[in-house]
Amino acid sequence: MLLRIPALLTRDEVRACRQAMEQAEWQDGRATAGHLAAGVKANLQLPIDSPLAAQLGDLILDKLGASPLFMAAALPLKVLPPRFNRYEGGGTYGNHIDNAFFTIPGTAIKVRTDVSTTVFFSDPDEYEGGELIVEDTYGQQSVKLPAGDAIVYPGTSLHRVNPVTRGTRGTRFASFFWTHSLVASAEQRRLLFDLDQQIQQLTARHPGDLALAALSGTYHNLLRMWSQA
Repeated sequence: MLLRIPALLTRDEVRACRQAMEQAEWQDGRATAGHLAAGVKANLQLPIDSPLAAQLGDLILDKLGASPLFMAAALPLKVLPPRFNRYEGGGTYGNHIDNAFFTIPGTAIKVRTDVSTTVFFSDPDEYEGGELIVEDTYGQQSVKLPAGDAIVYPGTSLHRVNPVTRGTRGTRFASFFWTHSLVASAEQRRLLFDLDQQIQQLTARHPGDLALAALSGTYHNLLRMWSQA
């Protein structure tokens, strides 16, 4: 399931983050890539131990916690602190599947990469190329969203970032991170998400309907059955 979360960050928040990013020191993105991924990765990243990355990451995590769409889709148990990248001058990241686990820096806590998220910090008209291409059961999905929007998709997906060429500024800024979900199966998460959305719609249309309690109970019983917490 690919799910767009519009306006996760406000325009003012995006503007402040961008100003900080444009003044930051970046490093070769291959520093955090696995052996195979390093061969297809050509971008820049904020150092993982960067205070700026921690500050911006905390903002994103706060926003995610207040997003009903993200909470319903990801069913988060643990979230890896957000990382930040920039693509320019032909920068790209070829086809790859992310590592199954990452360790939270400075701890022994491992995060299983069930759900991938990208938050865009550049508007589509600021650069050419740079589409996030995700392979799913319906073929290739091309994603290039306004600054402040996020896209959520299964961490098991084959995906890539097309080369970024010229444009107004010619730079694609983004954040990326992974969520360890209560429910490991993408198919089960999709069923739970669909059921949750239908319950929300029915609650708005028929508040107080006794059938809603039964439907809600079914949702939570399925979550209890499939949860790996």
